[in-house]
Amino acid sequence: MNQPTATLDTPILDITLDQFRDTMLARGYDEVVERHWDGGTVLETHTHPFEANALVVQGEMFLTLDGAAERRLVAGDRFQVLPGTPHSERYGDAGATYWVARKN
Repeated sequence: MNQPTATLDTPILDITLDQFRDTMLARGYDEVVERHWDGGTVLETHTHPFEANALVVQGEMFLTLDGAAERRLVAGDRFQVLPGTPHSERYGDAGATYWVARKN
């Protein structure tokens, strides 16, 4: 039996944005938004005053937290950034989309 082949542009999820939102709001997060970044975008080291808990839903991104080794993230991967944590982001050729829950 042939299995469909996933690519970086193919979301590999068994959850919808509404389900993610409901779950994260029930866990005490204040808001959930969908973020899309174009391919090749680079965000230099920065911080946020909020906690971010995210699920990559499409594409490819690279995250560096507080000077640690860069981490490659693709659809289905999660990441968390605590308030005030220095981090940088860069996005693969096709860009990336992720859903992020924020807690102030």
